[in-house]
Amino acid sequence: MAYPTQYRYTKEHEWISVEGSIGTIGITDYAQNSLGDIVYVDAPKVGDAVTANATFGSVESVKAVSDLYSPVTGAVTEVNESLKTEPDKINSAPHETWIIKVKLSNPAEYDGLLDSAAYEKFISEETGS
Repeated sequence: MAYPTQYRYTKEHEWISVEGSIGTIGITDYAQNSLGDIVYVDAPKVGDAVTANATFGSVESVKAVSDLYSPVTGAVTEVNESLKTEPDKINSAPHETWIIKVKLSNPAEYDGLLDSAAYEKFISEETGS
């Protein structure tokens, strides 16, 4: 799968897109594929603080529970409530299905994340393919 070039990525397999001062965060196709069928998403509440490289929630699948890591520092402005009843949306559309939106407190953190080419290279090195 091609990874959207307008996003930035973490080595923990989250993506972020930024419009103005708001970052929209989800997990990559690689992550959802590795997890299998997603059955539950644990996300923070609106107003909660998130910190770059720290966990902000988890995704539970039939195989495992995986922590979610924030690519940036900021405050949660919105949570994708539809994931409470339809967590499997992440499996069917991982790059369109966001988990949280964050008001960035340090926009420079975004610039330090992987672009799509660097992320694809990282995956191929990690998987040996």
